[in-house]
Amino acid sequence: MEEQAVAHATPSPVTAPPAKSQSSPSRIFWVTLSVILICGIICIAVTTALSFTQSSPKPLLQVVRLNFQNRPGSPMNQSAFINKSKNTVTYYVTSPSNQTTSVLFDRKNGFICYKPSGQNHCYLRMMDAQDYDTMQMSFNLSEHRVDQLPLPNDKTQYYREFLGIVPGRPVRPEEAGGAIRSLCEQVPIYWVKKKDGPPKQRLIYLCIDICFPSNICVSICFYYLPE
Repeated sequence: MEEQAVAHATPSPVTAPPAKSQSSPSRIFWVTLSVILICGIICIAVTTALSFTQSSPKPLLQVVRLNFQNRPGSPMNQSAFINKSKNTVTYYVTSPSNQTTSVLFDRKNGFICYKPSGQNHCYLRMMDAQDYDTMQMSFNLSEHRVDQLPLPNDKTQYYREFLGIVPGRPVRPEEAGGAIRSLCEQVPIYWVKKKDGPPKQRLIYLCIDICFPSNICVSICFYYLPE
């Protein structure tokens, strides 16, 4: 009987509470780590984009158009296209009859090319120091984003320039350069030379009026040189 009493007096083992699931802390850890990684990637991307924007120079405007106002009452409509990537300036002069003459300054090759309206020829000459200065003025204006350049009549100089066409001397396409070939396409190109004036027996073939940023307007007249 005593043994049975002792057996009943011995405390029964305490039942341990059920262990918490191990997945809950693990899930919180991975979610927290994912949020930290995403925030870090976003911060790095934003910082890289801002530093690239600040360090990268603004791209230059490669093509600029300038409109020229001639003297009051003049019917001439003129504009200039400055292409910095090709190092060219092209003047377009439109007559009242809506015919456009093109004058291309190619600083890379040192040429000026004339393509008169209604003509199936182009005319080419070498640039001189004044032509280079004229081109530089156009490039300087384009940096200031000038859309319209008025030419005051009281400060504008007008003069006439004579260019003699050399007959029988067409320019080879490889001599002209890519910009001039694109302007003239398949039409023949002839050399011209500056002259003081045509001989009396030589008639003026045609004239082109063009104004430059230096407030100088030129009437460029062509005639054929003696063969």
